[in-house]
Amino acid sequence: MNARDQPPLQRFRVRAGPVLIWKMPCLNARRQIKGGGNLRMKRLLSVCLALVIVGAAKGDEQSTSPYATAADFAKYAMKLREQALLKVEPQVFVPTSSRPATQRFPWKMNIVTTVFWVGEQAGGNNPVPNYRSSWDFNWTTNYGGFDTPDPSARRNYIPVAFIPHQNPFYCALPYNDVTHGQFKPEAPLVIPWFKQVYTGPGQSVCKDHWIAIRKGNRTCYAQWEDCGPFRTDHFQYVFQNERPKPNLNHGAGLDVSPAVRDYLGLAPTDVTDWQFVEVRDVPAGPWRNYGENNHFVIARRQTEKRLVEKISVSAKK
Repeated sequence: MNARDQPPLQRFRVRAGPVLIWKMPCLNARRQIKGGGNLRMKRLLSVCLALVIVGAAKGDEQSTSPYATAADFAKYAMKLREQALLKVEPQVFVPTSSRPATQRFPWKMNIVTTVFWVGEQAGGNNPVPNYRSSWDFNWTTNYGGFDTPDPSARRNYIPVAFIPHQNPFYCALPYNDVTHGQFKPEAPLVIPWFKQVYTGPGQSVCKDHWIAIRKGNRTCYAQWEDCGPFRTDHFQYVFQNERPKPNLNHGAGLDVSPAVRDYLGLAPTDVTDWQFVEVRDVPAGPWRNYGENNHFVIARRQTEKRLVEKISVSAKK
């Protein structure tokens, strides 16, 4: 029988337990090579035997594998992938400019803004005196005195007569999170940072929070220190999407201190944009300089205290 008369090689696979065996015609007894057969067939036989040995070895490995099926192995592979992803540390972006890379809080646009001050008397469109705030019954005393709005009696954003004990860059928004010493029912639900800054029952989480106030191409930063104008319940505007309610001051939705007025060049009644900001997003400026309630003053004093303690310990050695 010449080469053309030989039937073509056939490969088919059978499962013998866990072992896969490739059966080939060269292994059939009727196709055994007699002594002195041609070299080509001998080489083919050697290859066939090698494949059988490798197949047996692979089958032995499969017999000891805990993954009996392809589906089991796929599940195991996915589990490894998930574990690898969990081990990847997230990248933290540290902003190099004064503005955060992503804005967590939206801007409130075109808000009528009025000026108020610590120690202001009631009168005109201001029905409530500002000797005390919604959160500080001794606001004037704790501030250090009357925060005069008279520009001639002010220098570098503070009164000439004294250095304020609290941040002269302050503001008021028409919401109070506390009533009768307890949080209002909606407070934990609508205040975005409630859980992060909560310190105890009835301790306001709004007081001292920072906001950015923008007029034209200038932006000022101030701390929330009082509630108003006029209302203390309008969380739908302060934290959500409503506009300020109508009031005697042309629908004002923000009160700012004389320091904010002077920095932005505001009229007694003006229009600004504002948004909440985190402490880490407050850039350097005069709003960082004064106040026992000022996060930056507190941090600076703590740093100075640690430095003094370190020097004292070193001197004793």
